Amino acid sequence: MVVDSPALPAVETPRLRLRCAEPRDAHALAAMMSETVSRRLASWPVPYTPSMALDRIAGVRMAAAQRRSLPLVMERRADGVVVGWISVSRAPGDEATALLTYWLGEGYQGRGYMREAAPAALAAAFEQLDVARVRAAVQGDNAASLAVVDLLGMTPLGEGRIWCPARGREETCLWFETPRPVAGARLAVVTAAAG
Repeated sequence: MVVDSPALPAVETPRLRLRCAEPRDAHALAAMMSETVSRRLASWPVPYTPSMALDRIAGVRMAAAQRRSLPLVMERRADGVVVGWISVSRAPGDEATALLTYWLGEGYQGRGYMREAAPAALAAAFEQLDVARVRAAVQGDNAASLAVVDLLGMTPLGEGRIWCPARGREETCLWFETPRPVAGARLAVVTAAAG
């Protein structure tokens, strides 16, 4: 279900609200970025300060306004607590392809939040960004992220490399892809996530 907001619509799931990152989220995002979370991410280093989060939020909001990115914080609807991040952004040099990234704070893992959020964010990205495909890069030993790409029905593309500015080096990853769904397929994706 899309919630009205003229510039940056939010997406609601049974327990979560996925909304565009705002400056007020900087402290929560910085506080959740632990070594354990960061080591699974390409561009979220530790230590991660509120100032760094503010810079990221400013950049992603500009990209969102240009329809190049859908940068969403995940907050619980019951109490407004930010529990993680999920974004889909156009790949540099390939307007038809977008890249999916996602993470949960350590204290919010294992509760099914990503299982609920990822299909809804993916459906919103296909609607709002009008891309032909979405890809994800996952570390081969990251069972939780591998479960997410499996849930999304992403097809394995094989091993590859990705630049990780958080650690200043290229790293090996597994690439996955899903094409834009045919008309009517969105309902099936969102319904599967609610189950």
